Amino acid sequence: MSGTLYLVATPIGNLGDFSPRAAATLESADFIAAEDTRVSMKLLNHLGLRKQLVSYHQHNRAAAGPQILERLLAGESCALVTDAGTPAISDPGEDLVRLCAENGVTVQSIPGCCALISALAVSALPTGRFTFEGFLSVNKKERREHLQSLAAEERTMIFYEAPHRLRATLSDLLEAFGDRPAALCRELTKLHEETRRTTLAQAAAYCQENDPRGEYVLVIAGREPVKEAAVSLEEGVRLVLERREAGERMKDAVRQVAAATGLSRNALYDAALKA
Repeated sequence: MSGTLYLVATPIGNLGDFSPRAAATLESADFIAAEDTRVSMKLLNHLGLRKQLVSYHQHNRAAAGPQILERLLAGESCALVTDAGTPAISDPGEDLVRLCAENGVTVQSIPGCCALISALAVSALPTGRFTFEGFLSVNKKERREHLQSLAAEERTMIFYEAPHRLRATLSDLLEAFGDRPAALCRELTKLHEETRRTTLAQAAAYCQENDPRGEYVLVIAGREPVKEAAVSLEEGVRLVLERREAGERMKDAVRQVAAATGLSRNALYDAALKA
C-alpha cells in the first residue's frame, strides 16, 4: 500500500502561525521534501524535530519528483513544504501532486498560511470573486501581454512581486488597467507588515519616491462592469478627442476611454486616428 503526500503550509513570517496539526504531521512523516533544506531546517530546529530532508524545487523537480514518488509507492509518507506558504500554490509542488494523482497516491492538505488569501482579506477590495495571477514574467513583452489579457477582468486580481521589480510592475499595471483602487501588502505577518490601500497611480508615485522593501502582494480592483447600454464607437471617439484637446496623449486618452466604456482599445485607437 502506498504512503501519503502531505502538503504542509508553513509560516509566511511569524512562526507562531504554525499549527499543532502541521507540527504533528512533520513529526509523523517518514521524510520531508523541502524547497530549501536550510530554511526548513530552521523550522525543524524551532520545533525540536529531527527528520530526513530531501530537496524538491523548481530546478530539480523533473528528477526529484519521480524519486519522491518511488518512496511513496513503497509505503513511506512525505511532508512537502515550501520556504513560506502553501505548497503547490504558485509553486512546483503542483507537479508532484499531479504525479501522485496519476499514480494513485493519496494527497492530503494540511492548511495554514497563504499570502494571497491574507492580502485579499485585508485589502478592503471585493473578496467574493477573485483571480490569482502569481508572479508576472520578468520579460517585459510577456508581462505586458499578460496584463493586456486581464484588462477586461471584473474580478479582484492578486499578484506576487519582488521589491526590485515593483516599480516596473506598477507602471505596467497602470498602463494596462488605468488608475484603479489597489492594496499593496508587504511583509505579511512579519515585524514590518504594512497594507497600503491606495490607487495604482498613487502607488506608482509613492514607490518612485520610496525604495520598495520586502515581499509584496498586490491586490487590484477589477474593471467596473460595463452597462448594457454601451457607448457607441463614435461616442467613444468623441470622448478620446476631447481628452486629446485637453492635452492628453492619444494612447492615454484611448486607454482611459476604453476602460470606462468597454470599447475595444484597438478599434477605438484606429477610429480616433481616422477622425
